Amino acid sequence: MTPIIRLRDVVKTYDPAATDLAAIDHLDLDIADGEFVAVVGRSGSGKTTLLNLLAGIDRPTSGQITVRDTDLGALPESALSEWRGRTVGLVFQFFQLLPTLTVAENVVLAMDFVGTVPKSRRRDRAWDLLSRVGIEDQANKLPATLSGGQQQRAAIARALANDPPILLGDEPTGNLDSTTGAAVLKLFAELNADGRTVVLVTHEQEVRDFAGRQVLLADGRQAVTQ
Repeated sequence: MTPIIRLRDVVKTYDPAATDLAAIDHLDLDIADGEFVAVVGRSGSGKTTLLNLLAGIDRPTSGQITVRDTDLGALPESALSEWRGRTVGLVFQFFQLLPTLTVAENVVLAMDFVGTVPKSRRRDRAWDLLSRVGIEDQANKLPATLSGGQQQRAAIARALANDPPILLGDEPTGNLDSTTGAAVLKLFAELNADGRTVVLVTHEQEVRDFAGRQVLLADGRQAVTQ
């Protein structure tokens, strides 16, 4: 399968003077188009740093990250932000929904930032996405009135707003009980079955039931597939 994501000799050091304390240390990794990959490892292994590099939130200290033939290191900050909005959907552990907007408005706002969806279609698309994740009946409510699982489904709908080919999740079930977390992982698997590439950072053992491959990080230096 053709890699949609490719890392070559990637190093990420937050303190340039501390070359022996790299969060990601000379990492090579390919992720194929349409894969569901779980990135696992102990705290401090570099999982979240890797996800931030894939999203273009962080830049590598050295090495190359290519996503869909785009060299992220070659993009200026303004172009990187636009690239991220069109290419990557991000889902976080603590949802990060704007509390003063309704669930539907949160999804529409993601479309407003990028502009790929015509303004006349954004509200209908938000409803369609909320229906896709099973919470269309919560569309007009504020996030605080929803359960944790419902808020995470809303966050996934927001991540899908601009139809990105890649979904990235940073511990998306870490703030949920086991039953709700399994339901969210199943939803990611369904979205992957639709053709999206999914990369999740997770501590959850249950991810083995859903992901096609696991990448184990240890001190940012080693990627072992299972």
